[in-house]
Amino acid sequence: MEHIDEIISSRWIVPVVPDQTILHDYALVIHQGKILDLLPQADATKKYQCRQSYHLQEHVLIPGLINSHTHAGMNLLRGYADDKPLMDWLQNYIWPAEQKWGCDEFVADGSLLAAAEMIQSGTTCFNDMYFFPEATARIAQNTGLRATIGLIVVDFPSNWASTTEEYFEKGLQLYDTFGQYPLINASFAPHAPYTVSDEPLKRIAALSHELNIPVNIHLHETLDEIPQSQQQYGLRPLERLDKMGLVNPSLMAIHMTQLNANDIALLADKGAHVVHCPESNMKLASGFCPVAKLVDAGINITLGTDSVASNNDLDMIGEMRSAALLAKNVSGNAESVPAEYALRMATINAARALGMDSTIGSLEIGKQADITAIDLNNIATQPVYNPIATIVYSSRAEHVSHVWVNGQILLNNREFCTIDIESAIKKGQIWFDRMNPEKSIPATQI
Repeated sequence: MEHIDEIISSRWIVPVVPDQTILHDYALVIHQGKILDLLPQADATKKYQCRQSYHLQEHVLIPGLINSHTHAGMNLLRGYADDKPLMDWLQNYIWPAEQKWGCDEFVADGSLLAAAEMIQSGTTCFNDMYFFPEATARIAQNTGLRATIGLIVVDFPSNWASTTEEYFEKGLQLYDTFGQYPLINASFAPHAPYTVSDEPLKRIAALSHELNIPVNIHLHETLDEIPQSQQQYGLRPLERLDKMGLVNPSLMAIHMTQLNANDIALLADKGAHVVHCPESNMKLASGFCPVAKLVDAGINITLGTDSVASNNDLDMIGEMRSAALLAKNVSGNAESVPAEYALRMATINAARALGMDSTIGSLEIGKQADITAIDLNNIATQPVYNPIATIVYSSRAEHVSHVWVNGQILLNNREFCTIDIESAIKKGQIWFDRMNPEKSIPATQI
């Protein structure tokens, strides 16, 4: 018998690739962080001897969920400014709070809370955009999460950088360090067309091509953004980015609620990706991404939660449900974004946008062992006619029982393996006390 690290047996396995495949009573064989085999449970026990086995007989295994758009450090701003329109929310609440409190410690402690929330809800990889990206990268590495860390660029000064040149210098220095961290990748993260001018965008386009890394940008997020760009530049924001050389297969266009037929054709022609954030868009009343039209055009669509300051959670299971339901209502077609496609948006589609679909995003032999187990033996998920539909439409974050990244278990029977959760919560409370001393909660009540 071949000696290997782990065997994970489950009632159902949904590998995502091939599409619409559901395997019954199968097992994943894990060795040295990768999926070595995928075969019936009875054959696995005959062929392999393992160091550790998991028997999850009322569970479904899926690829680890990928959150394509986060601001992890903002977890300390959950509920800070609810029920405000986007620009009021940004200019009068979020940006002033970041200017006053933003620092390495703030971002690290917020990112730790975010990491715990993502692990607990089945996310194994996230694509982040925020200040002090080195702090988020450090937390991701320490907790075992896979992450793509955005090298943020804006025209205005922040606590992290004072000039555009300093944003580039710090970002590129950070990029050079990522080679020593196997689970950390980089992207460029210009905030938005209305906060980044032409010359930095041109430089980002050149560097993205040179370094072969993605570009993330908030784009066509609100109705006001379009006429403002037309007045200032004579172009719609997407057209302007295309003029800068940014609309290509490396572009991850976030939100995209304000699209016309020409925008969709340009995205499809250039092979760009769209990151759909349905819950954040709904909460900020930003509009609706026309997902059904994008799918029909052959555009790759992924899912992101955005920050907890505008969502207010990092629950990708809930995001899949919202994406599927919203698409049906916007298109007027109940067949838009079926459960299978919603799951693809949160797994293999996201991996493709990040340039990582050869290593993660599906449960295939040879790929990294990023795996989420969901317990379907719950009153809310019974009976199970179709495990994929049950995941998307019925299951909840609290049904996630186990999470592995690169073969390392991060959540074991709902218990954290890499995070001291009590310490993380207390750090969050300390920040609340600093930011809202008149509303602080006595430590004995935490």
